[in-house]
Amino acid sequence: MILKKYKIIGLLLLTVACSDSKIKEESKTGSTLFAENYKGQKLEVYTTAENTRLRLTKTSEQVFKNKVQPLETEIAIFVNPKKTFQTYLGIGGAITDASSEVFATLNNTQQEQLLQSLYGKDGIGYNIIRTSIHSSDFGLGSHTYIDEGDADLKTFSIEKDKKKRIPFIKRAIELIKDDIVFYASPWSPPAFMKTNNNMLQGGKLLPEFRQAWADYYVKFIKAYEKEGIPVWGLTIQNEPMAVQRWESCVYTADEERDFLKNYLGPTLEEEGLGDKNIVVWDHNRDLISERANTIFEDPEASKYAWGIGFHWYETWTGGLPKYDNLKNINESFPSKNMLFTEGCQEGFDAEKLAFWPNAERYGSSMINDFNSGVVGWTDWNILLDERGGPNHVQNFCFAPIHADTKTGELTYTPTYYYIGHFSKFIKPGALRVSTTASRTTIESTSFKNKEGKMVTVVMNKTATKIAYKLIVGSSEALLEIEPRAMQTIIY
Repeated sequence: MILKKYKIIGLLLLTVACSDSKIKEESKTGSTLFAENYKGQKLEVYTTAENTRLRLTKTSEQVFKNKVQPLETEIAIFVNPKKTFQTYLGIGGAITDASSEVFATLNNTQQEQLLQSLYGKDGIGYNIIRTSIHSSDFGLGSHTYIDEGDADLKTFSIEKDKKKRIPFIKRAIELIKDDIVFYASPWSPPAFMKTNNNMLQGGKLLPEFRQAWADYYVKFIKAYEKEGIPVWGLTIQNEPMAVQRWESCVYTADEERDFLKNYLGPTLEEEGLGDKNIVVWDHNRDLISERANTIFEDPEASKYAWGIGFHWYETWTGGLPKYDNLKNINESFPSKNMLFTEGCQEGFDAEKLAFWPNAERYGSSMINDFNSGVVGWTDWNILLDERGGPNHVQNFCFAPIHADTKTGELTYTPTYYYIGHFSKFIKPGALRVSTTASRTTIESTSFKNKEGKMVTVVMNKTATKIAYKLIVGSSEALLEIEPRAMQTIIY
């Protein structure tokens, strides 16, 4: 009888344990227990559209009704509030030497306008800032923080950055406040540390300077934090598989893994900087899986890696963006994060400042990247001049905002507004929500902010106005989106 009693208690405990395990698993995947009914709730629509004056403009208010089964002839977006995924880190852009040079040409009123439009409460809500560790191509020339040949780093100084770059960064941080995510990337070690003795044209880090180079990152972090700039993290190397005519350095997957495992990771920990987030790869989506497999499958390297960063330039081969590679990493290494670290429209042309496909490239990338599990999105230069520079190797590109350095006039391109459809409304800490579309003519993603507001972003790249159903749980709203337009729906 006593034995039977213990068996019953054991079965009850097993049942409770299994139930508890299921609840934890559902919590891990972001599932909730009940669908949300939005019937009677108000939604607001904000629109930016080509050939109109609509720029992040509130265009309609509606009320959700009970869902009606959609037909195959209807276009619909399906949002399932019961399924949530990655936590949103933020959106922003790079404050480079080029951006800082252009910013310095503006008068006080123009500078304040730019800062408020990007970081202010009425702007588009940027909270991520990337910068370079010493120089990149976007600046007036190459430089480092040490005298050439100083392997002991005794001459290390960020005095050059203190003149224009750091004051710009600090003014942005004053507006971002606690949500700031600041990280840095090197384009090349000093020339004497490399196989080609040149900061440009690729080359590799010489083995005898691996420790000195790891120490260099430490000095950068400590110097910037001494200036009051909280460093969230860093990437190991910008575009480590590209031999560029500007600052560049090549690492194979094995070389990056070993530098992280044997030098950079341990050095940061020894210096009390183990809380800094290290992002590997920082290059295009095409080879990203091989880099992730090599580094994340090695426990000693993987323990130092917060996640993997990527750019969008794999389309230089003529192919399409490789979003599937991101989904593969998200499935293969669910404990690792993915961060978009750079993208811009190449080949500056002053006649194309209002060229709508440039903005649509951003819209598609942001929607597909987030839907693939990406937590944050970093544009390249936040500001460039009327030539798409300055750039010391004439690699001129577009930015969301351009300034005429003669007049100070600021030009806000369509890209600025398309990015704003995400960054203005989605707040750090939001959870991505399951969202799909019934047709390829529209693209969409959704997030739920911590205070409970839902944000659904919809893009129409066609030349035709599209009527569609927004179906959220058991509720729906009938909406329209203009041709060549972006919408954000708040509810």
